[in-house]
Amino acid sequence: MLLIIDHQNRAREHRALRSMFEARKRVFIDLLKWDLPALAGRFELDHFDDVDATYLIVTDGDGEHLASARLLLTTQPGLLDSLFPQLVDGPVPQGPEVLEITRFCLSPGIGARQRRVARDSLLVGLVEFALANSIRTYTGVAEPGWFRQIEAFGWDCRALGAPCLHGGQALTALRIDLDGSTISRLAAAGIVSKAAAVSAARAA
Repeated sequence: MLLIIDHQNRAREHRALRSMFEARKRVFIDLLKWDLPALAGRFELDHFDDVDATYLIVTDGDGEHLASARLLLTTQPGLLDSLFPQLVDGPVPQGPEVLEITRFCLSPGIGARQRRVARDSLLVGLVEFALANSIRTYTGVAEPGWFRQIEAFGWDCRALGAPCLHGGQALTALRIDLDGSTISRLAAAGIVSKAAAVSAARAA
């Protein structure tokens, strides 16, 4: 199932959020060794996990996290403009039709096939969410290997500047432009959603 969680239904979806924050801790702190605090030693969240954040979370039949992404408004400070503006040649894309993708997370410990299905459901969900909410552009930051994977998904993705070192790691800022052809372009690259259901916050 693909859940869309924002300020309207956040209190009702606490199980999915808790499972997501636990998965983020295992991925970003335990595996990738990012220098981030862990709340109660179990959860990874920061000050951007506020009331304005929107989450897309793919869950299994028991409501446990499989994949997720956090979307931040660009009409207020985000990761790209606050921490990584040096990655962008020119102005950082911002506005009501631009959202920033952060904390793209796939749960560790699940099989390769389940990871692929969850990832594809999340990618298609991100596009469907954007088109349903008049979002035309996603921005983000990725290390070079992950950026190349994002490019290969088939959508209109490009770097916003040359890779730069940050904390000893090369990072690239990117933008993804979306339109009515994006879903078919993902499908042509083999990315098709197999989510059992979509639960939108505004329909809950």
